[in-house]
Amino acid sequence: MSANDKKLRRGWTTGACASAAAKTACVALKTGVFADPVEITLPGGQTPAFALARHHLGENWASASIIKDAGDDPDVTHGALISVKLSPRTKGAGVLFVAGDGVGTITLPGLPLPPGEPAINPVPRQMILAALKEITPDHCDYEVEISIENGTKLAEKTLNGRLGIKGGLSILGTTGIVIPFSCAAWIDSIHRGLDVARATGHEHVAGSTGSTSEKAVQNFHALDQLALIEMGDFVGGLLKYARTHPVKRLTIAGGVAKMTKLAQGMLDVHSKRGTADFEMLAALASAHNATPDLAEKIRDANTVAQVFELAARENFPLGDLIATRAWQTAATLLAKTDMELEILLFDRNGILHGHHPFKKAQTIRL
Repeated sequence: MSANDKKLRRGWTTGACASAAAKTACVALKTGVFADPVEITLPGGQTPAFALARHHLGENWASASIIKDAGDDPDVTHGALISVKLSPRTKGAGVLFVAGDGVGTITLPGLPLPPGEPAINPVPRQMILAALKEITPDHCDYEVEISIENGTKLAEKTLNGRLGIKGGLSILGTTGIVIPFSCAAWIDSIHRGLDVARATGHEHVAGSTGSTSEKAVQNFHALDQLALIEMGDFVGGLLKYARTHPVKRLTIAGGVAKMTKLAQGMLDVHSKRGTADFEMLAALASAHNATPDLAEKIRDANTVAQVFELAARENFPLGDLIATRAWQTAATLLAKTDMELEILLFDRNGILHGHHPFKKAQTIRL
């Protein structure tokens, strides 16, 4: 739901659009006529229908295009033209997926498909195969070339390059449905980033809340690019996945405001999920021998950045106290692992303001 409680409209994944395009192209190869609109069955049993934007029947091939509707989600591929060119193969050859213009190719290990494969995820592949079998149940032997108009340019706005997906976007979706503001794609990229880091032998991984903290933590530890995970506000998304996909060392790095929220127990540190607790900050300072005047100023501050400025003037180590509390929050999710956890706090200029050094998360008392 949005802030004004207006019901948000759901949309369709690139995988659902590609499945629909493949199905109607298959209909055209069989009958000479494209189904428009074309209906598909999603993994959850829903049966949406898609209108065609373009279609063409050639000699021994057919192509169909669908404009992706992501509903009210701010999806980078909303409005993109998803196209499938379908060509028959020799009987018994099966389905061959091909990356057309704007669809990336996997170049690194750790993703659900091996290097060299087009970035068409397993569930969309299954959806496309099921759609084709609806039309030709006795055989399913096709080359499926998927393209996304301007996909190479759009991919620059995603994390694909960091994940080792080169040349374009991925065909994604596990349900076929885009739920507005669910941020499922971002959380999935966090998971894939950790998978790639592990598969390429990185034992120390750093998750950061933004570009400034990412650059700062990279410099702090001289980390390789593949060891960096842009987790954004989803600290919990990284920690929960790391719990079952561990590395030897994990650093959580972020700005002072977001790490303050983590110290308060928040695992999603977006501004919409809650604000910094200035009473907590003042009480924390008082409990560690801050002057009454400093505690009062912290309580009356307007921003967390201002709080840290006030603490810095009196050489009060507020950052380390926040880092320790943030470590305690994060460690509770990793307590049953053998991982070492570290917290780093940086200001907007990338200057370190708080540090809890590496310590095994299992040492926390639950």
